[in-house]
Amino acid sequence: MMKILVRNLDRKMTQGEIFSLFKRFGTIDSCDLVLDQVTGLSKGFGFVVMPHENEGKKAIQSLDG
Repeated sequence: MMKILVRNLDRKMTQGEIFSLFKRFGTIDSCDLVLDQVTGLSKGFGFVVMPHENEGKKAIQSLDG
């Protein structure tokens, strides 16, 4: 299992968009976008949990930068 910290996200990005981005690389156990409690907008980071480490590594290599 691999828990991936995803940073430098556009503040308008949704949890569904992050899920779709990572889904291309394999199975996702969970996807959590961290939101500002006052504005309800993204804080620019979140977490994706992928059960298969090789899929997580592939996603990181492809999406980094």
